[in-house]
Amino acid sequence: MTTVPAYHDGSLAVQAHLGVQELAAHVGRSITPGIRPVAAAFLEAQPMLMIGAADRAGGVWAGLLTGPPGFTRATGPHTVSVAGGIPAHDPLADAITPAGTPVGTLALDPRTRRRMRLNGIARPSARGFTIEAEQVFSNCPKYLQKREWYGSDAARPETGAVRHGEALAPDQVRRVRAADTFFVATAAPDGVDTSHRGGNPGFVRVDTPRELSWRDYPGNAMFLTLGNLEADGRAGLLFLDWETGTTLQLSGLAHTEYGPDGRVTRFRVERVVETPAGSPLRWSPPEYSPSNPPADTP
Repeated sequence: MTTVPAYHDGSLAVQAHLGVQELAAHVGRSITPGIRPVAAAFLEAQPMLMIGAADRAGGVWAGLLTGPPGFTRATGPHTVSVAGGIPAHDPLADAITPAGTPVGTLALDPRTRRRMRLNGIARPSARGFTIEAEQVFSNCPKYLQKREWYGSDAARPETGAVRHGEALAPDQVRRVRAADTFFVATAAPDGVDTSHRGGNPGFVRVDTPRELSWRDYPGNAMFLTLGNLEADGRAGLLFLDWETGTTLQLSGLAHTEYGPDGRVTRFRVERVVETPAGSPLRWSPPEYSPSNPPADTP
């Protein structure tokens, strides 16, 4: 099997700074270029897929794709097909080009607290687009809130009027402060990654309408997100209203500060896109992860 470079210089620098090189090297062996049968089955069972990429202007965004289970499926040991493409209202709608676009995807099942990341190169297809996988790996269920899927709102109207801005409006500030989950896309010289962040409501702080921050909770020692930010500060955040389907996407720059009380990531908002009913999926209120720290402590 082909050896997959697990980490670039940014992640290696963060691992060295925190003294976790040995653990990171061990965990990194789980990253493969191939899609194993168990990963293929998990992917095909999901009604949603998070995707991260850069738009034509270079801004990084995290977006949400949805469809009946099977809309995303492995078509070979290294290839994934995604039906429907990226919705027209999404900032990434025209990002995937025939020349190939680096993408990071995250398949998440809140019902079982399972998640899988698949990063690679996307190209348009007759069905939507395909991804040639370069990195495939699973993550632990830490900080994942459990939710039951109520199904899709087939009778919903088309997505509401999309709101654009350069800072958070007051109602958007409230939504972010109440969030227990968001998704973060980051870029680096070797590609794009999309990851999950979770915690009790209040774990994301809105310091100003253009500045967010959150503590980096202990994880798997890979530091892919923080490593990407070390190498390239571009980032995109996705907040999902699980009960109404409203999506809130933010694009901007981020960096991580290291102090005696832990790590804090600070995000500077450059662009805001809110889409009412951006997702047709409806989920139950959360059962919070037992791993979540109190929101006001590391």
